[in-house]
Amino acid sequence: MSPISDIEIAQSSKMIPIGQVAETIGIKKHDIELYGSYKAKVNYTVFDNIKQKKDGKLILVTAITPTPAGEGKTTTTIGLGDALRKLGEKVIITLREPSLGPVFGVKGGAAGGGYAQVVPMEDINLHFTGDFHAIGAANNLLAALIDNHIFQGNALGIDPRRITWKRCMDMNDRQLRFITDGLNGKTNGMPREDGFDITAASEVMAILCLSRNIDELKDKLSRIIVGYKRDGQPVTAGQLNAQGAMAALLKEALKPNLVQTLEHTPAFVHGGPFANIAHGCNSIMATATALKLADYVVTEAGFGADLGAEKFFDIKCRLSGIKPSAVVIVATVRALKMHGGASKSELSDENLTALEKGIPNLLKHIENITVKFKMPAVVAVNRFPADTENELKMIKNKCRDYGANVVLSEVWEKGSEGGLALAKEVMNLAENSENKFHYLYEEELPIMEKIEKIVREIYGGDGVDFTITAQKDVEQLNELGFDKLPICIAKTQYSFTDDAKRFGRPENFRIIVKNVKVSAGAGFIVVMTGDMMTMPGLPKVPSAEKIDIDSNGKISGLF
Repeated sequence: MSPISDIEIAQSSKMIPIGQVAETIGIKKHDIELYGSYKAKVNYTVFDNIKQKKDGKLILVTAITPTPAGEGKTTTTIGLGDALRKLGEKVIITLREPSLGPVFGVKGGAAGGGYAQVVPMEDINLHFTGDFHAIGAANNLLAALIDNHIFQGNALGIDPRRITWKRCMDMNDRQLRFITDGLNGKTNGMPREDGFDITAASEVMAILCLSRNIDELKDKLSRIIVGYKRDGQPVTAGQLNAQGAMAALLKEALKPNLVQTLEHTPAFVHGGPFANIAHGCNSIMATATALKLADYVVTEAGFGADLGAEKFFDIKCRLSGIKPSAVVIVATVRALKMHGGASKSELSDENLTALEKGIPNLLKHIENITVKFKMPAVVAVNRFPADTENELKMIKNKCRDYGANVVLSEVWEKGSEGGLALAKEVMNLAENSENKFHYLYEEELPIMEKIEKIVREIYGGDGVDFTITAQKDVEQLNELGFDKLPICIAKTQYSFTDDAKRFGRPENFRIIVKNVKVSAGAGFIVVMTGDMMTMPGLPKVPSAEKIDIDSNGKISGLF
């Protein structure tokens, strides 16, 4: 009998030494640093030695608006990569690293599923090569330097009430969102309000993912704004002389991590910013290196296309010069029925009425990719056993009217065999479609107009309402010269709106912007909307309660 859970499938797989995997893409053993037998860091010199080579074709995998029914974006990304390799192409998959917060919270692991996974699955989901810990250490070193500077006389004149830099940890812990520290006497620091972000939301994470070498990393770290003086002038990490030590902590973390799929396709799993509260893409180092080494690079951007794909195009591609060749939009019959009003308990029943009401969510994402960004796209329907022919036919017909082909994906059950049709369609799009890719907005557009453009054109909203605080934030950013930076909107992943309960393709809504801040080091402006928080909490029944390890060290319940 076949294994019944993702972790059992992963544990029953036979991996090959990671050095052999590296050699299949032209990386020599002396260019990798082993973390055991099946994980490795790729040295910086690899990219330096091949940077003159022509780039391969970059395929972005995105999805409809997420629901509790699941979509399978990472699974599709991995299965597509395996299928392209099965067709004889030289392929590298590039993914984000999982955060421990979701692993122990609601979402679970992020290494794919079924017979389309990256392995060693347990290691990737738990600590991996220590990148998140290094990012947390660099973040918290800067926090310590800020408070120590104030304690030692505050030569820079930092206003303790206007410190914007928070501490972080890689765990969902609502108790730490707002804290008071520096208590119990003057030898213990200055009492002030403080708080924690989850590591995936740290600007250090964004900087690491948007840096191409150590010099660029140091430069970006030095530009982090940690707070403001009483006269409103910003104070940077560079003024605290923090960038050198922070970069030293991140030296190894900047190197891409190499692992393999169940079918031994090479995969760079590197960097992990969330897509709802950060920019949601794996590192430029990983993607740029992969493009020089492979004919096809398959990557993903977090959550739905309104978040991950928009930020992939307008932030990652803009800052890196990377240009995608085609896009895959992942959908499931189950999720679309949920968008149409069906309850989770009814999703196994044929329900054409709910499906028809939910399909507009998919159609809006298709419109955004093909019309707003001018990218060729295919819809991959991640098939479930209960999906009926009538339901699948309805999706195909509706998408055809929008000019997008629909291909069934069965990679969860069949691995690469279940992704061959999708792989052939992707190759056709990448090779034969006219690619007119462009950004949604120009950098010269004022901050508020850039935000309005995203809300109106990508979300389908009627406009934006800025709070008084947000208006003052924008005024200050204009005065400080940050108005030309791209926009990173922090918004719920569950809706085009800022209300997580509005499924489907809502109309007649406006987005409320609560505050706006600059991530000067990363090079973008963060726009906070709705109830978004940079430190999530655990659910009533956390996934952590189901995870265990036996006396032989075998982990269970991880996914």
